[in-house]
Amino acid sequence: MNPGSTRKNIKIGLGVGIVLKHDQKTGKITRGVVKRILTNSSSHPHGIKVQLEDGSVGRVKEIYSGE
Repeated sequence: MNPGSTRKNIKIGLGVGIVLKHDQKTGKITRGVVKRILTNSSSHPHGIKVQLEDGSVGRVKEIYSGE
């Protein structure tokens, strides 16, 4: 299970890499900063869904702790 699939690991203002809906087939990562956490459950097998500050919505695949 990747760290992005557990809600407690995701905080507003955290730097993350997400996969957008239309990029799911390729797995292309989009980097950004979390603005809102959209998944209410404590975990999700494909990653917690978030909205980035630029408005992009996707599931967290990577967490960048140094940002």
